[in-house]
Amino acid sequence: MALIQIAEPGESTTAHQHKLAVGIDLGTTNSLVATVRSGEVSTLPDSSGQHLLPSVVHYAENAIHVGSEAQSYSVTDPLNTVVSVKRFMGRGIEDLAVEETHYSYEFSETNSVIPRIKTRAGDLSAVEISAEILKALKTRALETLGDEINGAVITVPAYFDDAQRQATKDAAKLADIKVLRLLNEPTAAAVAYGLDSGNQGVIAVFDLGGGTFDISILRLNNGVFEVLATGGDSSLGGDDFDYVIAQWMIEQAGMDDMGDPASKRLIMQQARAAKEALAGAESTGVSLDLGDIHWQGTLDREILKALIMPLIKKTLMSCRRALRDADIEKNNIDEVVMVGGSTRTLAVREMVAEFFECEPLTSIDPDKVVATGAALQADVLVGNKPDDEMLLLDVIPLSLGIETMGGLVEKIIHRNTGIPVAKAQDFTTYKDGQTAMAVHVLQGERELVADSRSLARFELRGIPPQVAGAARIRVTFQVDADGLLIVSAREENSGVEASIDVKPSYGLSDSEVETMLRESMEHAEDDMHSRSLREQQVEADRVLEALDSALAVDGEQLLSDQERSEIMDVRQILVEVKSDTDKEKIKQTIERLEKACENYVARRMNSNIKSAMQGHSIEEYASDERSEAEES
Repeated sequence: MALIQIAEPGESTTAHQHKLAVGIDLGTTNSLVATVRSGEVSTLPDSSGQHLLPSVVHYAENAIHVGSEAQSYSVTDPLNTVVSVKRFMGRGIEDLAVEETHYSYEFSETNSVIPRIKTRAGDLSAVEISAEILKALKTRALETLGDEINGAVITVPAYFDDAQRQATKDAAKLADIKVLRLLNEPTAAAVAYGLDSGNQGVIAVFDLGGGTFDISILRLNNGVFEVLATGGDSSLGGDDFDYVIAQWMIEQAGMDDMGDPASKRLIMQQARAAKEALAGAESTGVSLDLGDIHWQGTLDREILKALIMPLIKKTLMSCRRALRDADIEKNNIDEVVMVGGSTRTLAVREMVAEFFECEPLTSIDPDKVVATGAALQADVLVGNKPDDEMLLLDVIPLSLGIETMGGLVEKIIHRNTGIPVAKAQDFTTYKDGQTAMAVHVLQGERELVADSRSLARFELRGIPPQVAGAARIRVTFQVDADGLLIVSAREENSGVEASIDVKPSYGLSDSEVETMLRESMEHAEDDMHSRSLREQQVEADRVLEALDSALAVDGEQLLSDQERSEIMDVRQILVEVKSDTDKEKIKQTIERLEKACENYVARRMNSNIKSAMQGHSIEEYASDERSEAEES
């Protein structure tokens, strides 16, 4: 079963027409590129045999260095050496308040919502810097394979939202790389393990990299990888481990802070080296030699575990939430796959094993497993395996919908729906003669617009004027395989339509993502009550508007003064109670008003029928019906 059409008509591939495609793991700390050759998948090394490319970019006077060469400048020229830029992909200026203390480079003060980093080459965005990393990986692939690349599958954290995914695609475009699709990192790991080992059942993919954490619950069955639920933190990873270790070191050395940018980078490098050393040793020596500060000490696994325990617990909270979303118990998990260099930390493996009550899988290098899966998927998408049975079913992380009357959110696509997906829902006009409709696209789990995130707005104009409720407006949400959204609206009777490609200028901060999910659960009961109340209030407004419109047309002719007075008395009561918080009271008053208007409604109906038949006879209608019957 193919994920998409893999060859145009007349362009089917054969054995001697093997197309070269690569899988790229664009990581926070390290990046890799892999490909499938002769049926075997492997990561591609540089000229010195190194497979991992440090995700570091240095801007020199007349050159740009990427990888290990750039890393060598991180202490001598820290202001022009950018590390961990992935953490800022698709992010906003306000998201940097806490994070910017981690890094030695500086952010420029601009009016742009997109953060820009000060460098010798000018103020650069995360997209532009990431493009340099992708260019280096592309160059490595071309030099190794010696042929043109037909496309690439690039991996992203499962919790990346629309803006972060779009930023990744924009970086690839700057690097002149054709993106076959964006693939969630945990799903890529499942591809690698599933195809190599033939695993079936329910697995948890625990992906802890240098700057992001993802947890995905997947069901594997006969080549189908279905993501049941995702969770995580797009700003939690090994960098944060390094930071707390560095804080411990300066505290032990009696320092107040990390000092200047060069000192900060040196301390962070020492912290990372100590963390990595403890993956294979019980303890390691650490030291600081900064000007007047000369300190030596010992960091062991117990101290490390105590330092990073709060961070590991945050990952386990996300795991618990993902299990709940997938409606899966821990004992239903068949295997736990460890992905990302930070999972080499023994404390992480121990606590994950304790949480899931099983020993996690680590047989594939956690640094290479994501690129391996991406390469396998890329090989399928360029058409080298037309009979391949692999199908990937990713999910969207947060529900998508539109605003309806009363400030309510009508969800079109619900959270954890498999993608790609297209769903439509019909709406109608609220007022007589309405010729335009504003479409407000929202994201989140709450019931009210005020509690949701606004993604985009557009207008559908040119609706033929009709009575309220006569128009049929179909709103369609399409989420592609990369998780990007297109919203369109079409008035079915006239054919007028409008659409928008939703590309938010920046993504959700981590606190916003966590808050949206947590509050949707904490306030579920209150939200349902608020929604029911608002629906009754909207219905009250609708009834009042319909009544006022009718009275203006024929109220004087069809109602006596007493009848009109009785209706207006009940109408006034509804006006007063519709702002009440008692939805039953509003509902009862609406019913009371409808009862008071029963005779008036009957007279209007009779009057309309009489007007429609004026100048015609019953025999004419009977004759028309006989003619239609004979024709049929």
